[in-house]
Amino acid sequence: MSGQEAADQRAAVQIDTSKPHPARMYDWFLGGKDNYPVDEQMAEQLLTIDPRAREFARVNRAFMQRVIRWLAARGIHQYLDIGTGIPTEPNLHQIAQQVAPESRVVYCDNDPIVLAHAEALLRSTPEGLTEYIQADARNPEVILEHAAKFLDFDKPVALSLLALLHFVSDEDGAYELVDTLVERLAPGSYVVLSQTTGDFNPGGADEALELYKARGLVLALRSREAFTRFFHGLEFVEPGVSLTAEWHPELGEPVPVAGDEPIPGYAAVARKP
Repeated sequence: MSGQEAADQRAAVQIDTSKPHPARMYDWFLGGKDNYPVDEQMAEQLLTIDPRAREFARVNRAFMQRVIRWLAARGIHQYLDIGTGIPTEPNLHQIAQQVAPESRVVYCDNDPIVLAHAEALLRSTPEGLTEYIQADARNPEVILEHAAKFLDFDKPVALSLLALLHFVSDEDGAYELVDTLVERLAPGSYVVLSQTTGDFNPGGADEALELYKARGLVLALRSREAFTRFFHGLEFVEPGVSLTAEWHPELGEPVPVAGDEPIPGYAAVARKP
């Protein structure tokens, strides 16, 4: 998508402010301003169920920054980021291109408000590239078709699906969509996933599920075992599946969190052999 194409599509964006949207709630948790009262209201309800919801968003964002530094330092210069969310600096391409200016990054999301901010995702270094695809994660073939115009899938690519899969149910094909994407990757590629869980607060998880359901939204919380299933056939990078906050914390600044309870999210990085 060129800058003009982004501008043309942005002018046509229709944002539904009558019901909350996960990307806008995530933005609110991060202290952003691209959200509406309906998003803030539901986010505050989630905080009454589990006060760690805000910390989950911040910890997940910090994980993204650490893992991209780790990948870039190992010579990965191509990235496909699905479920991009509202741009919050530093964005993925800024981190990757700081290490390797020639890095090529393709972002993908289906949220109109992300499209409205797509221009911020297109500010690449002269040596590299950033592009934005407006598509639904549940249509991986469409994403791959468009991404192949900008990424060389015969070479390693880092596939990133961060805080996305808990919005795709098993019935909607969460495992199948990951399998389809991974199958297209060349050997030496990496898969980066994170997702929230109800393992540490089952009662609160049930309340959150009902809250999402009442608003017509999907929430697919997964256990550690269910999350691990996404990586079948891949080789885990140490420490394997871990709490999001505990994946190589030495690679970034610590995120202050309240209390001693674990932040309810898992993350992992794996290599395609």
